[in-house]
Amino acid sequence: MEHKRRLGVLGGMGPKATSVFIDQIIESTVADRDQDHIDMVILNHASLPDRTHVILENCPEQFLRAIEKDIRLLEYAEVANIAIPCNTAHYYVNEMQQMTKIPIINMVEETMKVIHEAYGDDCKVGILATNGTLHSGIYSESARKYNMVPHLPSDPVQQQIMNIIYRDIKRGVQIDPKELESIIQHLIEDDGCQCIIIACTELSIIPLSGEAKQHCVDAMDVLVKKSIELSLN
Repeated sequence: MEHKRRLGVLGGMGPKATSVFIDQIIESTVADRDQDHIDMVILNHASLPDRTHVILENCPEQFLRAIEKDIRLLEYAEVANIAIPCNTAHYYVNEMQQMTKIPIINMVEETMKVIHEAYGDDCKVGILATNGTLHSGIYSESARKYNMVPHLPSDPVQQQIMNIIYRDIKRGVQIDPKELESIIQHLIEDDGCQCIIIACTELSIIPLSGEAKQHCVDAMDVLVKKSIELSLN
């Protein structure tokens, strides 16, 4: 029954974010020896179509055709759950779940549960994400479902966020955390947000200060914890 605990990781969106997710799984697992860690099958499909482009251009079949083959591979590997360390891809989580009986961990839903438990109803939640994720409305809809108020950055701030993700992180450019921290501070102090969601796994790579972190819930952290919980259950 060992394989029942195996975690499937459908990654590559992007590759660096996937490697950080794997590292966090390992670092967050209480273990005294190799055998205490969870088994993972990691599929780093970096050539998948860009999720933001697919959503904005309304061409889901490009992404879903490719992802279905990956899901079949994970089925063959007999994984018990599938984790997808990419927020934008969760726009298609229902379509992906229909392809398989293996549970796909819904990072968006799990993140909003954590925020609601901590902040309660009427919490104003700032969303730091790609244009694709914002356009999809997955976090805004989930926030409203939990009686919270979603808040999107202004257009200039959103362009700044996109530059950090696509101009810098995806190209391997060294990031100054202060740029993202200033955005978080602006959303808290000027826009009146009580909590900020780090809703892009590329942004999860940036090492934030303790002061900035206290205002944030990182969706990747939530996915890491849920993946370990399910794998060690």
